[in-house]
Amino acid sequence: MKINQISLFAENKPGHISAPARLLAQEGIDIRALFLADSQHFGIVRMIVSDWQKAAAVFEAHGFVVKVTEVLAVEVPDHPGGLADVLGALDGSGINIEYMYAFPYPRGDQAILIFRFADPDAAIARLQAAGINLLASDELLK
Repeated sequence: MKINQISLFAENKPGHISAPARLLAQEGIDIRALFLADSQHFGIVRMIVSDWQKAAAVFEAHGFVVKVTEVLAVEVPDHPGGLADVLGALDGSGINIEYMYAFPYPRGDQAILIFRFADPDAAIARLQAAGINLLASDELLK
């Protein structure tokens, strides 16, 4: 259920996202989801890719600072209240969400929420108990 996410740290300057995108393209690695967060001087590019191990090795070989983290991909109905229902399953649990991002899912009326939890195992148990579908890597990377 846990999915490996690549995080790259880069200077917050024009063009600094182009090089990682080109490297992945050259290696035939597909970006399935991407989120960019920035500060005044640095940015963090978080991505789910088709081959995280190869991507991490390529980025490191080209001098990028890379971190691999485990995240959860949660399938949610793509309608008003879908997010509220997922978050409601966590109410009262004390499980902290470190960050999250979302994207549409090609299976009809669903969206995908990517969560980074402080305690992913507790989050998995709580979400599954509420009947919320978590996706494995192979489902997300289709």
